[in-house]
This record gives sequence, structure tokens and C-alpha cells, in this order.
Amino acid sequence: MDEAKWYVVHTYSGYENKVKANIEKTVENRNLQDQILEVLVPLETVVEVKDGSKKTAQKKMLPGYVLIKMVMNDDSWYVVRNTRGVTGFVGPGSKPVPLTPSEIKSLGINLPTGELKETVQFDGKVGDKVMILSGAWEDTIGEITSINESKQVLTINVEMFGRETPVEIDFTDVKLM
Repeated sequence: MDEAKWYVVHTYSGYENKVKANIEKTVENRNLQDQILEVLVPLETVVEVKDGSKKTAQKKMLPGYVLIKMVMNDDSWYVVRNTRGVTGFVGPGSKPVPLTPSEIKSLGINLPTGELKETVQFDGKVGDKVMILSGAWEDTIGEITSINESKQVLTINVEMFGRETPVEIDFTDVKLM
């Protein structure tokens, strides 16, 4: 028997969870558990920091897409392709292309759960004043000079020994003034 691989399916936007439920129900009804092993809507935990308070929310990492671990054959292709809300597999023409291990890793998806590491959304901008909430610089006020979304840090200027000194601080350790 062929080995199961991860495939990406394009869906109507907002239908990801319905498509997942429909595929899982069809798999159960047609007894295809050995061909379609797992259906996943990748989620990420986003922490929004506004006015010093943190709010956590789950957001779809790939809106409009569902990941499916399956053995590709005519039956499994037909079931997935003809599920309501599915517009097609990702790949050239009608030929689905499985994800490579490096593509899966680059997506940052923890495949058993479909969750990503937590990311923080910061609503400040360069030039805003912030107060540091913890660490060696606690209660210090500084001005944002740069924002690094990928590292989830701010560079702010604080006064030390009468001079402006740049300091890197995590998004979660500051509050906008």
C-alpha cells in the first residue's frame, strides 16, 4: 500500500471547518479511515497587546486551505475533490502534489495538533512611547525606534547615564503610553 502524505486542499474562504467536518463524516460513512487519515485546519494562537492588556485568540494560519494526510488514489481523490466547499487540490492542473517535509517544517505546523507557536500582535508604531513592565528596565519609559515582527521584539531608546541607549524588549513586556 502507498504511504500517506500531506496534501493541501483549497476551499471557499470561511468554509475550512465545514470542509473538515464533511470530509471526516464521509470518511466515516464510506469506511475510508485507512486512506484518509487526518484532516487539519492549521491554527495559530495570537496574543494582541492593547493598552497593556493581553488578549489571546485562535486564528486560521492558512485561510482558505485545509491540510489532509491521505493515501492518494482514485477513491480518496474523488471523496476530497467532490466535498462541498472544496475548489481543488493545490498542484498543477488536477494533479495534487504532496507537501515535502521541508515545506511542512517551514510552515511551522506542529502536525499532530495543527497549532503553531504563539505569536503576539503589537499595535504600536515607531515613535510611540512605551513603559517597560518587567525586567531590569521595569517602569522605564522609552521611544520605539524599530519593530521586529518575526522576532517579536521592539527596539526602544531609554536614557542611561545621560545618554539615549537602544534596548530590545519583547512585545509582551511593554505597555503603550
